[in-house]
Formats: sequence, C-alpha cells, structure tokens
Amino acid sequence: MTTITTDMLDTITKSEYEDSCHGDQADGRAIREVLSRIGDKWSLLVIVTLKGGHLRFTELQRHIPGISQRMLTLTLRQLERDGLVSRQVFAEVPPRVEYTLTPMGSTLIEPAIVLANWAVTHHPNIEASRATYDAR
Repeated sequence: MTTITTDMLDTITKSEYEDSCHGDQADGRAIREVLSRIGDKWSLLVIVTLKGGHLRFTELQRHIPGISQRMLTLTLRQLERDGLVSRQVFAEVPPRVEYTLTPMGSTLIEPAIVLANWAVTHHPNIEASRATYDAR
C-alpha cells in the first residue's frame, strides 16, 4: 500500500492546477472570471441567502447586513447575467420582483459552505499571522 505524502499531494494539486490554468488559456481565463465573480464581497452571501428559495429585493437586503441598495442591485444584475440567479417580475400593483437561484447557481451552495466554514475556522490564525507580519 502506498502512503501519499504531503509532497506528493502538493505535486498532484499543483499539476492539476497548472493543467487547468496553463494547459489551455481559455480554461485559465474561465477560472479567473468565475473566481472574480463569486469571490467579490457580496456574491456568495447573495447566493447562500437565496438557498432557501425565492426572495424579494427588500427581503434579500434585510438578510444581508451591510449591503447597500446599490451594491445589491449591481450584484444581482451580475449574478443574473452569469446565469446564477433568475429574476421574475410579476405584473401586479405595486410591481413585485423575486429572485431565485438557477439550477447552476444552486451548484455553488456546497462549495460556498465549505469555503465559509474554512474561513471561520482559519480566521483567527489569519489575524494572528497578519499581526505578526505587521509587527515586523
């Protein structure tokens, strides 16, 4: 039985990353574009908030502390443009608009939760590292 060492894992991970980023320039561009979209300040919060189903704009804004109306509008437009969120307008008075995740947007929930858990787990270590670095 072969034991996989950290060095072997680093080699495998680096190789897979290099293959996806450098082997085909289009793949590297795709990775950068998607990470840029979902890695901004608000997109993952919007996506995870919509996990529970459809929400109106004001409901969505209430669930995401600190997001301005303008930033929520811009974030929703970009997520809709990328096919991650859908917007449905109802012909009522007053008009009603609801947002929901698309099937593709729903596939981001699991990795988003894993990433969020990683951030919460490692944030104290990151803060300590920053303090050590800044003290130099």
